[in-house]
Amino acid sequence: MTSPATPEQAAPAVLPRTLTQNLGQFDGQQVRLQGFVHARRDLGGVQFLVLRDKSGIAQCVGSGLHLPLPESSVEIVGSVKAHKKAPGGYEVQIESLKVLSAAIQASPVEIPKMEWNVNPETMLDYRYVSVRGLRERAALKVQAELVFAFHSYLRGEGFTEISTPKIVSAGAEGGANLFKLDYFGEQAYLAQSPQLYKQIMVGVFERVYEVAPVYRAEEHATSRHLNEYLSLDVEMGFIQDEEDVMALENGLLAAMMERLKQTCAAEFELLGASLPAVPAHIPRITLMEARTLVHEKFGHTVGGKDLDPEAERLLCQHYAETQGSDFVFVTKYPRAARPFYAHPDSNPDGSISSEITRGFDLLFRGIEITSGGQRIHDHAMLMDSIRSYKMNPDAMTGYSEVFKYGMPPHGGFAIGAERLTAKLLGIANVRYARAFPRDRNRLTP
Repeated sequence: MTSPATPEQAAPAVLPRTLTQNLGQFDGQQVRLQGFVHARRDLGGVQFLVLRDKSGIAQCVGSGLHLPLPESSVEIVGSVKAHKKAPGGYEVQIESLKVLSAAIQASPVEIPKMEWNVNPETMLDYRYVSVRGLRERAALKVQAELVFAFHSYLRGEGFTEISTPKIVSAGAEGGANLFKLDYFGEQAYLAQSPQLYKQIMVGVFERVYEVAPVYRAEEHATSRHLNEYLSLDVEMGFIQDEEDVMALENGLLAAMMERLKQTCAAEFELLGASLPAVPAHIPRITLMEARTLVHEKFGHTVGGKDLDPEAERLLCQHYAETQGSDFVFVTKYPRAARPFYAHPDSNPDGSISSEITRGFDLLFRGIEITSGGQRIHDHAMLMDSIRSYKMNPDAMTGYSEVFKYGMPPHGGFAIGAERLTAKLLGIANVRYARAFPRDRNRLTP
């Protein structure tokens, strides 16, 4: 029978892992770091290794070491010492270096130098490794916190999370911009919005939300569009009109910005970005008034039925200069610029307008980040609208039937997570606000 080990015979205790952001708590002490080789320099007698973990980077210094290729996974044990020029004010003097998983070839992009000497398309071609960059992951961290705050605030307001189909038989917005697919011999599509399903679910929970990807088969390749993006969707019942929906979004945005203030100060500092103040009452302007304003103040004439990108930029500039607001709601959209389910507005005499809806967009720092409004809840009105949009009523039965059963006045909105992230952080192209973007020309990685 083997005798139990004495204290002298027991294996030495393994140091707990320390994150680089916490080195200041261990000045003069031994720590164990694990992470990636972010950068390395060999000056002959002295070797420098910058280690990157999920919390940041740390400078490590040693001698007589065999430094692995950048992006190798390593473990370092060493002593912490204050150093003014080191990242975070501390460095680790290496006592042992263990390679956990060696990079077998040089990275196709030199991550510490991506910002100033790598072609943007190359960064996307090698996104599986470039996404490890400090700035790249900072944007994704901010987006993750936005989504967390979205969940938290809506839960607190009595909303229930739902999950809706992403393979559908018809489009939510009249059939345009749909990706087609074969569904066991039948024509099906990737969902361009959870709109129809979230409306149905208002009849179940009254207040619902979803965080999920949506798909738009749009041919253009611009800095503000993706063919797959993360949509933050909200729908709520028993409203008076679209003002209730805008008030909810106003509070939601304030909570999301507060969350970022608490959790992402380092990311905003790294990216040189500033958090916006969310007014207690975000300014509103009707679409027709907005078109007039940008024409009279800036000399910009808007064609078409909506605001063009330049008009959105100028309108936001106006409200930033005159009211100090980075946000503005554009309201009362014409029926021609809204989908079939948009609720018509009321005329001054109380009758139903045939031209104007209770739809709105939210602009932020020069770009639309939200589309929303009140929806039609009356069955007869909905069927008339479907027919007037030249849609097949029979194809909409799975959606329209629920309106025979007492659907309440309701409305909602959707926020594009990548657009909001990009505008918050000053990212010029929305593709860099998604880990693995899908655009007109990109299916990999």
